[in-house]
Amino acid sequence: MRLVRLESEDDFDGWRIAARTLAGEGVLPSEIVWQVGEQAFDLFASEAGDIGAGSPVATAPLRVSRQFLELARDASLHSEPERFSLLYILLLRLLDQPQALQDAADPLVRRIEGLARNVRRDSHKMHAFVRFRELAEDGGTRFVAWFEPEHHILRANAQFFVDRFTNMRWSILTPRGSLHWDGVALAEGPPATRADAPGDDPVEAVWKAYYSAIFNPARVMPRAMLKEMPRKYWKNMPETALVPQLIAGARKRELAMMEQAANMPSPRQGAPGHAAVQGPEALELLAEEAAACRRCPLWKPATRTVFGEGPHDAEIMIVGEQPGDQEDLAGRVFVGPAGAVFDRAMAEAGIDRKRSYVTNAVKHFKFEPRGKRRIHARPNSGEIEACRWWVDQERAIVRPRLVIAMGATAARSLTGRAVTVGQERGRAITLPDGTPCWITVHPSYLLRLPSEADADAEFTRYVDDLRKAAQSLASAAEGV
Repeated sequence: MRLVRLESEDDFDGWRIAARTLAGEGVLPSEIVWQVGEQAFDLFASEAGDIGAGSPVATAPLRVSRQFLELARDASLHSEPERFSLLYILLLRLLDQPQALQDAADPLVRRIEGLARNVRRDSHKMHAFVRFRELAEDGGTRFVAWFEPEHHILRANAQFFVDRFTNMRWSILTPRGSLHWDGVALAEGPPATRADAPGDDPVEAVWKAYYSAIFNPARVMPRAMLKEMPRKYWKNMPETALVPQLIAGARKRELAMMEQAANMPSPRQGAPGHAAVQGPEALELLAEEAAACRRCPLWKPATRTVFGEGPHDAEIMIVGEQPGDQEDLAGRVFVGPAGAVFDRAMAEAGIDRKRSYVTNAVKHFKFEPRGKRRIHARPNSGEIEACRWWVDQERAIVRPRLVIAMGATAARSLTGRAVTVGQERGRAITLPDGTPCWITVHPSYLLRLPSEADADAEFTRYVDDLRKAAQSLASAAEGV
């Protein structure tokens, strides 16, 4: 019997090294006990002898797919005690049957995918429901948050908060451990209790007022709200104190909006109409806040923040990469050469740009100066994450039924992970909040193709991607 000791509950790298060695030696799953700390979990209920501390050293490389590694990394963070044994069993199966992971009906594959899915959902909730409260301390201010994860996701999500809140000192306290960022270095701490986190602060009154302003009674769906924001997280979030009264008064407010809209002049006469009663003000407020964004250094050389534009209740939201040279100067999205390609493709696909909400994953123009010219430079992962908060808020206000991501940067901003456009385009993937997302190329890609024939063929394919996405929305509305 082989005993493998892992350093921590989220020690995926330790499991990977040990599993690679054991699989190379042909060790059966029933001959291994995986231990975290002092507690061992044996899937096969066998007696195991302690053969010494530490993981085995890898002896020979094994080839497995990136899909399995990503799946295993997520599943390894689950609180299921048997997860490491289950992953080793699946690893051995894949070495013998490389396509086994594609069998969605296989009980083991389904179980491990379920573990990974629960971990990703827990990470999504951590990103969405952590609320920092201001706390005065020696040397300045620290922002402290309390969160209760269901799985071992704390360290795996540390970089997300470092990238997003680089310029402030913060701490995240959980029953599984804590993280502390001082603006330079990240430190880990012991588990905490709810009593260790501060209560409310003056900022919460401002946030509650903003939340009330963006709450749209015409779109309230209590069941969906409870599914996306379970009650267990409410105690950590100041705005949830408003939810019961907002839901209770939603129908009354909706009727008032409808009555107000009925008494307004027709939009064709230049009046704002029903849609302008509440939603646009929230987008305008968000755009004003974004104009002062300092989350990453891109604001320094850029002329201005270039925010999204379109109806606040658009059914389709389209996300590009970043503003270009002309967008930076004009302060509007997709008005340069790529914008011209985009407008032509939208028209051929039958999508009305004026009825869509169009924005970018990154709101400032990143470039390299070449004489008098400014040459586009691709945003890095930190810059995408820093700006992702604004895209999330745009989606929260607009609540589109469909999102189209143009290019890898937009796809990463929406999904939170690296995405290969060629592998994902032409079909819908589901975002963590349930919104379908179609991925296609960015129109600037078409401008870089050297061959006119290639450009024409790729433009046709680009239009087809947009058309299919729009048709999927129409099909969903018809119940197909």
